[in-house]
Amino acid sequence: MKYEEMLKLAKEKLPKVQSKSERFVVPKIQGHVEGNKTILINIFSIADLIARQPEHILKYLQRELATPGFFQDKRLVFGRKLTSAMINEKMQSYVTTFVLCDQCSKPDTQLLNEEGKLIKKCTACGTKSLVQTKI
Repeated sequence: MKYEEMLKLAKEKLPKVQSKSERFVVPKIQGHVEGNKTILINIFSIADLIARQPEHILKYLQRELATPGFFQDKRLVFGRKLTSAMINEKMQSYVTTFVLCDQCSKPDTQLLNEEGKLIKKCTACGTKSLVQTKI
């Protein structure tokens, strides 16, 4: 048996590689620009998905994007034009800081206020970690 034949036979006997996909993916912001305002239409569904209060997300995004914002019906309105890439980058940062567990990277966390400090507690692995970022 030649080397190439043996190699082909060995490759055929290898197990199929399973594609690894993350259980949790941060959804992309949906919205549009109206005049000099940016309107996000799916902020409440994202807040439900990551189990955080929309007001907490708003406060973080206002600070990070340096713009005023408010809720109007079920939409979030920012007072200036913003690109979707800029908002999605800040949402990814929010999820990394306030949602994903530092130990196991799962989104199954709760925010607790213990002794005036914000603690992120993972319900999957039990890890508690101090949230360094202040809003």
